[in-house]
Amino acid sequence: MRDTSIRDTWSGMPQTTSEAGDQPFDASNPLIRKLCGFVTLSRAEKALLSQVSGRSRLVEARTDIIREGEPPGGVFLILDGFACRYKIRAGGARHIAAYLLPGDICDLDVALLDRMDHSIGTLAPCRVVQIEPGQVEALLAHEGIARALRKSTLVDEATLREWLVNVGARTALERIAHLFCELLLRLQVVGRATGDGFDLPLTQQDLADTTGLSNVHVNRTLQELRRQRLIELKSRSLRILNLPGLKAAAEFKPNYLHLGDQAAA
Repeated sequence: MRDTSIRDTWSGMPQTTSEAGDQPFDASNPLIRKLCGFVTLSRAEKALLSQVSGRSRLVEARTDIIREGEPPGGVFLILDGFACRYKIRAGGARHIAAYLLPGDICDLDVALLDRMDHSIGTLAPCRVVQIEPGQVEALLAHEGIARALRKSTLVDEATLREWLVNVGARTALERIAHLFCELLLRLQVVGRATGDGFDLPLTQQDLADTTGLSNVHVNRTLQELRRQRLIELKSRSLRILNLPGLKAAAEFKPNYLHLGDQAAA
């Protein structure tokens, strides 16, 4: 990431304390869409989530939202764009441990930590909300929201396990095919995919740092996926030409995302 951080820009953000029960909510809000896939939320709960999501800021691509070693100071919500959790080795090598997509909350219980043990940075321009610890507690006071957020955390942990399998036990082609299948499903749920295609603002180096491959190996693997007519990748946009074929190549089973009927395709 570039040597910049937005940490100081969050200070003094206005807080909203009015009741949300009778307020309208934005049905296209990716956080609401995602959580409604886990539980049935009341109108008041949806309105509260919409209210909490309302104070967003635009963060440029390749910018740290928070760095390893900094005190958390709250929870970050991604409303638009691509972000990631990552670690940097002493020699400068980066490993991406998770992608944070629209509707994703970065570590619900992170305020329990004194210091961050990893960094969170943007891979594309992002709209980001900082949710203060007090606001998190207020959200968790609502049974439906609390249940949905806890389930979302369990899915994050299940996804991390699947990524470990990806790096440790799958071939290069399987790793990238599996990742593309996952991204399609996660983006479809929050309304950020069109058919079997979506914006993919990732470089080959990003994919290499995610899958534990070299840049050259990623390039060859993408060429092979194209040769097999499984994907079309151009202008920072991915279109999956043969979704059943890509799933078969990756041995992709979406059960770890716990999406129920939303993953039936």
